[in-house]
Amino acid sequence: MARSRVFGEVAEVYDAARPGYAQELVAEVLAYAALGDRPAVEIGAGTGKATAAFAEAGTELVCIEPDPRMAQVLRRNTAHRPGVRVHVGAFEDWRPAGRGFGLVFAATSWHWTDPQRRWDLVHEALAPGGALALFWNPQGVRDADLHTALSEVDARHGITGAPHGRTASAFGEVPGDWGGGPSAGWPQDECRRDGRFSDLRSVRYRQDLYYDTARYLGCLASLSAYRVLPADRREQVLAATGRVLDAHGGGIPMTLFSDLFLARLG
Repeated sequence: MARSRVFGEVAEVYDAARPGYAQELVAEVLAYAALGDRPAVEIGAGTGKATAAFAEAGTELVCIEPDPRMAQVLRRNTAHRPGVRVHVGAFEDWRPAGRGFGLVFAATSWHWTDPQRRWDLVHEALAPGGALALFWNPQGVRDADLHTALSEVDARHGITGAPHGRTASAFGEVPGDWGGGPSAGWPQDECRRDGRFSDLRSVRYRQDLYYDTARYLGCLASLSAYRVLPADRREQVLAATGRVLDAHGGGIPMTLFSDLFLARLG
């Protein structure tokens, strides 16, 4: 799990460079959850890329974030929202203390949770009929020539899993298909095997983005695949990536796929 704890090294870069989540996605989650006056729990809140949108909708939130450096930025970003409380620690170590929550959600963080315990922990946190929302923001590059050039850089430096490692056209038509069939991390089958949830739904939103070179390099620098590299190797691959981007107009056109999975307890 070490890779889940590297983001705090660049918490400010993470906050500035990572994309947020579609407003339509947030609205879909809240409509499905029908919270009323019940609060929600966010797993792995990071710096609040998803938190802010839920808080702005008036949701009372308990945000669980294991890295204190990320939590510090999260607190700053939500300081004007009295309904947001930040708990520093792992989801696996947090307890709801008998409080029934109407929603548990994870924004690009579910894959860091313990697969042997996470369904039991969600079950413990949710009130009867409560909702689970899991979502991710995979991206694909729209320029095939740029994809080829960047893939050559990645191959030389041993990078796998970069956003530009897939073309937007390679994504399938259904949520969780991020090129070549459903992702192994898509939670639908695991949720069905658990057997305690119903009304399973999957929804996809998409939007086109353009990153200039500096912002895209910041986004890459915040990813675990780059954070785990020795500093000199990380700087080499980022510099090489930057040269490719500058040679292709100074940026990169991407499509952001916001894929959402919903389930209800009971």
